[in-house]
Amino acid sequence: MNRSTLSLGGAVLVLAVLTGAASLTGGDDSAAAPAGATTRLPVQRTTMVCPSPSPSEFADTTYASFTPPAASLSDEPAGAAGSSTGSAQLVTEAAKPAPLSPPLKQTGRTVTYTTDKPDAPALVGTADGTLAPGWSVGQTTVVDAGPSRGLLGTSCVTPDSEFWFAGASTADGRQDYLHLVDPDDAPAVVDVELYGPDGLVKASSGEGLTVPGKGAKPVLLSTLIAQKVRDLTVHVVVRSGRVGAAVQATDASKGTDWLQPAAEPATTLVMPGIPADAASVRLVAYATGSDDADLDVRLSTATGMISPADHETLHVKAGMTATADLGDVTKGDPGSLVITSSKTHAPVPVVAGLLVTRGKGGKQELAFLPATPAVGTRASAADNRDKASTLTLTAPDREVRVKVTSSPGTAGGTAVSRTVVVKAGTTTALQPVAPATGKGSFSVTVERLSGGTLYASRELAMPLDGVPMFTIQPLADDRSTVEVPQAEPDLKILGR
Repeated sequence: MNRSTLSLGGAVLVLAVLTGAASLTGGDDSAAAPAGATTRLPVQRTTMVCPSPSPSEFADTTYASFTPPAASLSDEPAGAAGSSTGSAQLVTEAAKPAPLSPPLKQTGRTVTYTTDKPDAPALVGTADGTLAPGWSVGQTTVVDAGPSRGLLGTSCVTPDSEFWFAGASTADGRQDYLHLVDPDDAPAVVDVELYGPDGLVKASSGEGLTVPGKGAKPVLLSTLIAQKVRDLTVHVVVRSGRVGAAVQATDASKGTDWLQPAAEPATTLVMPGIPADAASVRLVAYATGSDDADLDVRLSTATGMISPADHETLHVKAGMTATADLGDVTKGDPGSLVITSSKTHAPVPVVAGLLVTRGKGGKQELAFLPATPAVGTRASAADNRDKASTLTLTAPDREVRVKVTSSPGTAGGTAVSRTVVVKAGTTTALQPVAPATGKGSFSVTVERLSGGTLYASRELAMPLDGVPMFTIQPLADDRSTVEVPQAEPDLKILGR
């Protein structure tokens, strides 16, 4: 008797789930979906984590929160602001979180929050409803004096179980902190691996690091190893839970910036957005496979692909970090670095990033540009300033048509859109037009309309006292939709 009752209850539950799934996809109940068919639906919840900005008493930090409008979610035209049926809020990562105001209340508008507290904590943000698809948060810090003088910029990251960073260091004059943030209630356990030019550097305390639930843990890399290593690849592996990760790098003579996670290991990598006036560019690459990697190095310019003189190739030994000093490779014109596996050997996945320096003498500033994931459909940069932002678009294989939209802040204004064609093998750099009648921080959204693969980044330049302070953020696809299998009610399961 009990067994029959349980079976019937389970069948009814399964039927309810299947019926609900059919309703969610918006499918027609009268027509069966093809076997294995899927549809793409907007995500319903997005989580971001932002690292603690800076311990300096001279730091001012701006957080910008933005969700682009989507025609698939409403009747609004793309680029127009709309109402919301959800919420998006940043809170402190403490056990008793304190919400920060103002919250984001509508798509197509940029909301900002500022702080000058030297003990400003890491933040955890959550967006749901119509504010979840494509939600982006930018964190920009200006330190105008002291040893950590510089412009630090990062896009707050989605928590994950693995991160790669190419370009960290424990050399004299460098102070690099790995920031780990746990957005969940349970603690996370993390392993940190450091790879130098001779392979894995044995760390004294890099295994089994515990990040408290709803908490953050800064790790000074020089406390993990005794060696002074100029160029390191950092691999963060989460044993349990999930974290957000970023590296804050400070150079005694070149300022400070965030080293953001690099794209996953691949045989083709693109680093879009090397400034035209870059004084020096250093490529850092790590071979993840069991075989050596032979790479072809090319620079994508406004007119096409070229090979940098004396740096056409790079050999990277298996499990080791290799570098190439490319100097002022852009020669006065903005460009993007493209590295691919040599056709003479089997392809080997690599991790890569650039250390870019601008300025001369005691007026130098550094920034990092990691290998960047491609923009599948859409990506946004949430914090831009009028005449201070440069958007870089790269099409390494085929021509791409791109829509660029600038969306205003809560003070009002009208979104501005333009369509840009990026020819095959070239890089286009442009200044986003500030929204009409709007003031303050604004957001820029890039949408790939047609064509080949697109890579993008945003540079923010804010010179101060003769120092060309700048920061570069890669624009990865915002993953605003997910594939959901189609389903329909099937009464036949009740007879099984």
